[in-house]
Amino acid sequence: MLFRKTDADLEPIKPVNVTASGRNLEGRSAFWVILRGVRAPYTRIVFGLLAFLAALLIMWVGLPLLAPTYLILTLVALREYSVLMNLRGVPIRRRSLYVAAVLTLPASLPVTYQGVFVMQPLFDGVSWREALLGMLALYLIGLEVVNPNDRSVESVVYSLFGYLYIPWLSGYAITLRYTPDGVLGLWYLVLPILAIIASDVGGFVIGKLFGKRKLAPQVSPNKTLEGAFGGLALAVLIVSLTTYGLELVYGLQVDIYDTLLFSVLVSSAAQLGDLFESLIKRWAGVKDAGFFLPGHGGALDRIDGMLFAVPVTYYFVTLVILR
Repeated sequence: MLFRKTDADLEPIKPVNVTASGRNLEGRSAFWVILRGVRAPYTRIVFGLLAFLAALLIMWVGLPLLAPTYLILTLVALREYSVLMNLRGVPIRRRSLYVAAVLTLPASLPVTYQGVFVMQPLFDGVSWREALLGMLALYLIGLEVVNPNDRSVESVVYSLFGYLYIPWLSGYAITLRYTPDGVLGLWYLVLPILAIIASDVGGFVIGKLFGKRKLAPQVSPNKTLEGAFGGLALAVLIVSLTTYGLELVYGLQVDIYDTLLFSVLVSSAAQLGDLFESLIKRWAGVKDAGFFLPGHGGALDRIDGMLFAVPVTYYFVTLVILR
């Protein structure tokens, strides 16, 4: 037992399905246990394709599907994050994070969203997202001041970081989907998803064929410099072709240099997000964050690149393209 029984919010989570080796799969049916051990490439490809098609549908429909998807992914990823932290003896206020994640959904809606919930800024220059972040920080600190223990500081720091890392950054997908409106916002959200996929595919193929020099051997031994540049090149190509198509269909004018800069920034952000999550997993001593999609690990393994790439896209769109 890692934490006190009286701290319901800090109740330890049994580390189930946190590795790719097949251990800790109690409670799974025999089918899922066998499927978890399948290493054939087609399993990863098939489920990856299905996930991509589902993502396109979710982005096209918008908030009615985007909202529940956000909640499922962030809540599952938060649980996985809590398990990883628990493995190192770090207490996480996960119930508080669950509540904050739910509240982040409406707080992430931009003023350009035309729907039932129109979130106007709380004050001039202060969004609901910023206010929620500040209130959560004060709340977490207050909990530990009232009921201190030898892990109080760790609880505040890692719990607040967990919120920033997963729900707060994920909320940018909702914000971007309706920036500057529901039409262009769709394509602005599609672009980083395409860049992430292109970066993954290019990195995997080029890395397998030509990879020799390790990119970050102590964090992710299988990634190579050649693979990183291959992913970057394919992302530039795919994003350039997509923006050209948008120019033909919607008359969207995007400077070629902006397109190149955007591709480099988003692809680099996606790779950095992947490496950072690998750093967390290596620190916790596991290979996968959980078991969410066969062949793809946990929810956090699937959204790690998006957590960095989508916010970068949002700020690039607002500060460069829409300036």
